[in-house]
Amino acid sequence: MTNKTEMIEIVTEEPKEEMTEIVGVRFKAAGKIYYFAPNGFVVNDGDNVIVETVRGVEFGFVAIANKMIPTRELFSPLKPIQRIATAEDKKHHEDNKIAEEKAKTVWLEKVKANGLQMQLIDVEYTFDNAKLIFYFTADGRVDFRDLVKDLASVFHTRIELRQIGVRDEAKLIGGIGVCGRPICCKSFLNDFVQVSIKMAKEQNLSLSSSKISGTCGRLMCCLRYEHDTYEREYANFPKVDSIIETPQGKCIVVESNFLNGKIKATVMGDKTGAIKVFTNKEVKVVGYLKKKEIIDEELKQLEES
Repeated sequence: MTNKTEMIEIVTEEPKEEMTEIVGVRFKAAGKIYYFAPNGFVVNDGDNVIVETVRGVEFGFVAIANKMIPTRELFSPLKPIQRIATAEDKKHHEDNKIAEEKAKTVWLEKVKANGLQMQLIDVEYTFDNAKLIFYFTADGRVDFRDLVKDLASVFHTRIELRQIGVRDEAKLIGGIGVCGRPICCKSFLNDFVQVSIKMAKEQNLSLSSSKISGTCGRLMCCLRYEHDTYEREYANFPKVDSIIETPQGKCIVVESNFLNGKIKATVMGDKTGAIKVFTNKEVKVVGYLKKKEIIDEELKQLEES
């Protein structure tokens, strides 16, 4: 009698990741995209929808059509789309835009009457007219309590005043950058990203604030675009002020460019300052001319200047 042993293979399936259907909506051109639950509606990119937000009922523009995303990417429960905007909704939205322009004139009169120094940047009604928001800039803090009362007596709705910074001002107004194109924050950037002077240094750009600052007077947002690439490549490529061992002795890096693979350096102790050119394979980093703490402090002072 022959004994047969049967091998049973147990296959376990990995649990499928939970997915949630969303619709991406923005409220201004190049504005931040917010996720909402479709609520049974199927929408297309560019459609208009009515949604409820923390500010109230809003008229929005679909930026992302119905899409499934991992539930873990959501940080809070989604609010549902109330409805797809009707022709009447669109007309009401246009009427609000006209009312916002008229509100600017009232603002100027009331600000002057209260003797305040405030520059109006934008005015915005919520779709249901439950709130009227004024965006302004000013030097320092402003006591605008009397101004709010005056505006509320005219518009008979809730008034909100928001003091914004120069970057937000540029995003609302727009303009032309040094590249000759409309500024990024007004054209396509959904949100601002952190930019530092260190990014300009790693890209071998001028550290003069006038050359790397945008229309808003802050560091240009585009410094961030190639930062990850430079950071990744320079992880194995000598940076400026590195001390390197070369076939001609120890040198100090004065220019480093991974794009063309060339490293320009001066030989330590050579008073002529002659520039030597090497490739990454010919050199080895053995130290740094300045400590990291000193470099960070210098960059900080540049950013504050």
